Amino acid sequence: MIEPSLTPAWALPALVFVPMLGALVLWLLPRWQPLQRWLPAVLGLVLLPLMWPLGHAVAVDGAVTLALGGHRAPLGIEWYVDGLAVLLLGLNQTVAAAVGGYLWGAWPHAAQRHSPGFGVCWLLLWGALNALAMSADLFNIYVLLEIVSLGGVVLVVGRGAGAFAAAMRYLLFALTGSLIYLLGVALAYADAGTLSLRLLADAGLGAPAVTALTLGLMFKAALWPLHGWLPAAHAAAPTAASAVLSALVVKAAAYLLLRLWSDVFSGSWTPALLQALAVIGMTGVLFGSVQALRQVHLKRVIAYSTVAQLGYVLLLPALAGALAWQGVALHLLSHGLAKAAMFLAAGNVIIAIRDDRLDNLAGLDRVLSGNLFIFAAAGMSLAGMPPAAGFVAKWWLVRAAVDAGQWWWAIAVAASGLLAAGYVIRVLRAALASPDSFAEAPRHRARDLSPAMVAAPALLAAAAVALGLGAAWLGPLALAGSTWSLAP
Repeated sequence: MIEPSLTPAWALPALVFVPMLGALVLWLLPRWQPLQRWLPAVLGLVLLPLMWPLGHAVAVDGAVTLALGGHRAPLGIEWYVDGLAVLLLGLNQTVAAAVGGYLWGAWPHAAQRHSPGFGVCWLLLWGALNALAMSADLFNIYVLLEIVSLGGVVLVVGRGAGAFAAAMRYLLFALTGSLIYLLGVALAYADAGTLSLRLLADAGLGAPAVTALTLGLMFKAALWPLHGWLPAAHAAAPTAASAVLSALVVKAAAYLLLRLWSDVFSGSWTPALLQALAVIGMTGVLFGSVQALRQVHLKRVIAYSTVAQLGYVLLLPALAGALAWQGVALHLLSHGLAKAAMFLAAGNVIIAIRDDRLDNLAGLDRVLSGNLFIFAAAGMSLAGMPPAAGFVAKWWLVRAAVDAGQWWWAIAVAASGLLAAGYVIRVLRAALASPDSFAEAPRHRARDLSPAMVAAPALLAAAAVALGLGAAWLGPLALAGSTWSLAP
């Protein structure tokens, strides 16, 4: 663990405060439409290059810590950035840049559906997500989770039918998770007299605190069976909000679970409990995949796919080991990129044909062939087809299960990839079907799509595939500075 050099020391606060200052600017100038349109895209392009020096510092020297104001825990607030945090921060900036570009290109369509404070809440949420990736204090994590949840609720509201009901359901689940998590924070302080993750790792926590913290984060991450808010919220939200919620918001809570399990809770689990968590996770994978196969709306297919893909996170405690850690880390990264690409591509479909029912997608390849190819490429990563990053992540999880002598999880991971391929192929089959009188259907208007609306999901899907080729570099980065027990 090192104090940051000049470049990372400047990059860490910038990742948090630049988006939040941008939110303040948008709030002060709400009627300046060019600024509302351009600022999110510009900030995404500005912050994304900061990930290179930060990732290089962590890869070379190990985890980076920054004591805000020069005061270390327990009196001060610390930020902690290891390899896993770098990957999450990289995902945040990449998706934020793509979403900013998409919003710029889709402004004539998006402005009609977004709630009045969309841009402000998006930038606040983005800054809070970056801070969550670096936070090393239970109470600061609670505060940031609240900012993320409330910002996410506003993004969901939009102006579409059913959006308000979906947002209120999301709010109810979010508040329930927050209260349970806050109870865990209080119990942790009673047990250890500190809320610093670094100090809690040495102090140890009782079972009630561990249970409350885990359950609260499972609500936030929409892990089965606490996923009830996710399908409706993701399906009803505006396109950019759906991409952010699926790729980043639920991923942040899953990341926090990994962070706590790898350090603070490392001595609190019994073998039976670890296997029970894995059973819950793989049940979620099966449930989400089956539900995705049953949906008749494109966005709901993608939403239930998120429920399924998040279940892999619960395999990590049971498998332990460096390979399992690398597999889950790469899975979170590849899933975030692929899912953002799929939701943005789905948004293009809705704009072009004013519908997302699978029965009405016939002939889509004739007017949106490029968009359909983007969806297929992202789906290839979800299904675990080589050379995509999703394939490498699943392969590492299979190998970790075999190395740990738990071959049944290897079979489950392989089978889940087939289920993912099933619901992706189902969408492609509907889109490639021959329509009746397609030429006379005036509702198909691909000309409504700007180049930026196609380029944004295309770059995300390409990244999800290409990262599989860079897995040999990403795997060691995920382990840089990690405190996870590497013995299987």
